Amino acid sequence: MAEVAGESRAGERDPAALARLVAGAQRGDRLAMDELLTVLTPYVGRICGPVALEDGDDAAQETLIAVFRRIRQLKEPAALFGWVRVIAVREAVRLAKQRQRTVPAELSELPAPGDPELAQDIGDVLRRLSPEHRAVLMLRHVEGLDEQEVARVLAVPLGTVRSRLFRARRSFRGAWGGAGK
Repeated sequence: MAEVAGESRAGERDPAALARLVAGAQRGDRLAMDELLTVLTPYVGRICGPVALEDGDDAAQETLIAVFRRIRQLKEPAALFGWVRVIAVREAVRLAKQRQRTVPAELSELPAPGDPELAQDIGDVLRRLSPEHRAVLMLRHVEGLDEQEVARVLAVPLGTVRSRLFRARRSFRGAWGGAGK
C-alpha cells in the first residue's frame, strides 16, 4: 500500500511533507500539486457534502479548482487545511444557495438508535435547512470548531454565527420532532 506524501498510513498528516508539497505546488511543480490535491480531496468532500447535499461533488470540484488557482496566495503552509476549509464552505454554500431547495420529507416512524435508517433520516431533516444553517451546524458539530472559528471561516460576525446556530438547532429540532408525527 503506497503512502501519500503528507499522510501516514494511520491517516495522520505530516506537517513537513505537506509544507514541501505546498512549496512545490506554489513553484508550479505539477506532481506536487497533483499529490496535494489528492491529499485534500477526501477532506474537501467531507466538508462540501453535508452543506451542498446533491451538489457536494460539484462544490468539492470547485474548491479544488480554487485551491489549484490560488495556491500561491497561501502564505503559511501550516494553515493549509484551515485555508482550504474556508474555500470549501464558501463554495458549498454558494452552490447550495444557487439551487435554494427545500426537500419536504415525510417520516412516518423514527428509527431506533443504531438503526441504519437513522443516518438517512437525519440527512432528510438536514436537507430542509438552509445552506447557511447546514454550514454552521457542520462546522460547529462535525468539524468541532468553536463559534469564533466558525465566524472566521464563514467571514461573518460572531453574533451572526450564534443566531444561525440557534435558528439551525431550533429548525432541526422542530423538523425532527415533527418528522415522527
